[in-house]
Amino acid sequence: GMQSHLQALLSLYKLFCPEQVTITLPGKMKTYFRNSEGPWKAAIAAVRQRNQGGSPLSQAVFLGTSKPQSRKRKWNAQLVIPASSTNTNNLEEVREKNSVCLYSTNMSFPVEQLQSFPQLLQNIHRLEFPSQMGSVLTNPLLLHYMNCVKDESIYLRLYYWMGQMLQEECTWCVLDNPNEDEFKSFLETIYKAECFLQEGFSACEEFLYKTLPLWDGFCCRSEVLRLVSWIPLSSFSDIKPYLYDPLAQLFFTSSIYFKCSVLESLKELLQNWLNCNVIQLDSESSS
Repeated sequence: GMQSHLQALLSLYKLFCPEQVTITLPGKMKTYFRNSEGPWKAAIAAVRQRNQGGSPLSQAVFLGTSKPQSRKRKWNAQLVIPASSTNTNNLEEVREKNSVCLYSTNMSFPVEQLQSFPQLLQNIHRLEFPSQMGSVLTNPLLLHYMNCVKDESIYLRLYYWMGQMLQEECTWCVLDNPNEDEFKSFLETIYKAECFLQEGFSACEEFLYKTLPLWDGFCCRSEVLRLVSWIPLSSFSDIKPYLYDPLAQLFFTSSIYFKCSVLESLKELLQNWLNCNVIQLDSESSS
């Protein structure tokens, strides 16, 4: 049977090789392979570093895990559409054929050749997403496809990839991380994709709930507050300890500008909730 610890192990495999795990795993499950004292250790380490005048620590801590080793990769390498993993072998053959063969119904359409909205409409049932799901965030045509085709596997693949990227690159949880500008750009890319889809990503929601208690209210301020405005609607008792309480602690000890920024973000959050509720009511009444 699908026991919880086996699901956690399969989700770890699916994070690195999603094409090898074909079964559907639940989006939210009990977290394994993580030290429960991680948030406290990260907060204590950050305070200790400030008090010591910026002296280097022996080990940086992110939610109970050591700092990931440098991958020496270009930051946006995974935001560019590569050749699809299953289409690589026959991609050159497809390019050599004429347009009639390209639109035949018995072969998949290479996503890297998708250039226009009419192409998307003609091949919407034959598209295959790229092996690097991050490239979807910067491609409006693929975001249109996500809106039209509610495929759970697409959202799960994006959930695993985005959750891992946010965890490894968070500049206020991974100490001595020099890539704040790149992380800001990444958060801005996620926010633009959420605005396009008119809904928030579950991986981003979990990231905010985990890291807001450790946030200083200054690092990536505007980007974080924009992401807060797209948190999905849920009950007040669920949101209060993870969203309102951390923001309240910063709210009462920060400047007027920060207070206004938080109020603006919460106003946009309320507007997004109301718009989502109106859409749901319209669909129910029409049905």
